[in-house]
Amino acid sequence: MRVLGIDCGTERTGFAVVDSQLRGHRLVAAGVIVTSPKLPLASRLCSIAQGLRDVMRLHAPGEAAIEEVFHAVNVKSTLKLAHVRGVAMLAVTEAGLSLGEYSPLEVKMSVVGYGRAEKSQVQLMVRSLLELRTPEELAVVAKEDAADAMAVAICHANHLTSQRKMGVAS
Repeated sequence: MRVLGIDCGTERTGFAVVDSQLRGHRLVAAGVIVTSPKLPLASRLCSIAQGLRDVMRLHAPGEAAIEEVFHAVNVKSTLKLAHVRGVAMLAVTEAGLSLGEYSPLEVKMSVVGYGRAEKSQVQLMVRSLLELRTPEELAVVAKEDAADAMAVAICHANHLTSQRKMGVAS
């Protein structure tokens, strides 16, 4: 199965496309959609949506996953993040993909085995699970937003694999 993972942010939205089989996971593509904080929010949201549409058109994932909004101290930041999530959810739905939503705790548990794992631990496990070795691959996983998107994609693939093994319809 091919999964698109999305890590939302108003300035940096990470994405990763991961192929998953019973034998493991393979990175197809990953990166960050960067927007300028100087632009109006509406323009930034449009750029994020177009960037995600381009990724989906180019790599044809069959599934998508996104992190749920966490409760931040700054309400304004949380609201902006919710806007980005909405745009990402719209783009995924327009593409006809089913969408999984996971809390940061669920993502970390799935990838690291510990829900309170640090960013560096998530990056290390993502690098290991995807067997990233080349300088180019290591440079992409070093970008936190892209690594988080990879973790979200792996979490979703693991979740779907577990459901299928238990005979639960997705």
